[in-house]
Amino acid sequence: MTGAASLAELLMSRSLSDPELQRATEAVEDHAILPDVSVLKIGGQSLIDRGRAAVFPVVDQLVAAKRTHKMLIGTGGGTRARHVYALAAELGMPTGVLSEVGAAVAGQNAHMLGYLMAKHGVPTVGPSAFGVLALQMAESGAVIFSGMPPYDLWQRVPGEGVIPPYRTDAGCYLVAQTYGCKQMIFVKDEDGLYSANPKNDGSAKFIPRATVDELIEMDLPDLVIERPVLELMRHARHVREVQIVNGLRPELVRRALDGEHVGSIITAA
Repeated sequence: MTGAASLAELLMSRSLSDPELQRATEAVEDHAILPDVSVLKIGGQSLIDRGRAAVFPVVDQLVAAKRTHKMLIGTGGGTRARHVYALAAELGMPTGVLSEVGAAVAGQNAHMLGYLMAKHGVPTVGPSAFGVLALQMAESGAVIFSGMPPYDLWQRVPGEGVIPPYRTDAGCYLVAQTYGCKQMIFVKDEDGLYSANPKNDGSAKFIPRATVDELIEMDLPDLVIERPVLELMRHARHVREVQIVNGLRPELVRRALDGEHVGSIITAA
């Protein structure tokens, strides 16, 4: 059996976990919902926590870029999220609860960024408003959202500890993948990937490009993006490449949107 008709027959007669049904869904072409939109993740600890000096130049770049680029702009939680994770973990709260409190902080950062860009017509939306993204994009050219995936109490339990494994890097990447977006750019406070943390290791070597498998094999002690993103990329259909750029050099944000290689690029294969 092949094609959509076969898939429909399988869906009516098999369990949703049936291997043949799973393979049949792989054979159906995905529909790219927002193929001309770029997704950017603005780091919470990397940028927003640094205040005006770091955030305002990036806002200027985003405002200028929206004249020629459609953008979905996600925010991280940063240091405040780490504080609430520490408190919730000490109180014995499970992973799902930590996911909810972390999402609240990322949402605060989204609203603050939204207020800074409000006079330029850029709205901030929550998960319930994603159904009108196309309208928002058509009217404003850019939309801001909280990067935390809305798993809340349904967050996957990690293999060790209670920190939610899927946080704002993964959430922004999932948005890019689900909507079939043009590109995914992580705006951090480092030039990209390094062999070690360049903030405390002067011998750290810059890695301009790597595949997911290469990074997993390297097993770097410090990775500038969340490790679950690598596993998500392995199964991606649309966004099979991401770029990490240094937002403390704000001009790189616009150049990355224009398609330049100005940081580190990770490819699915």
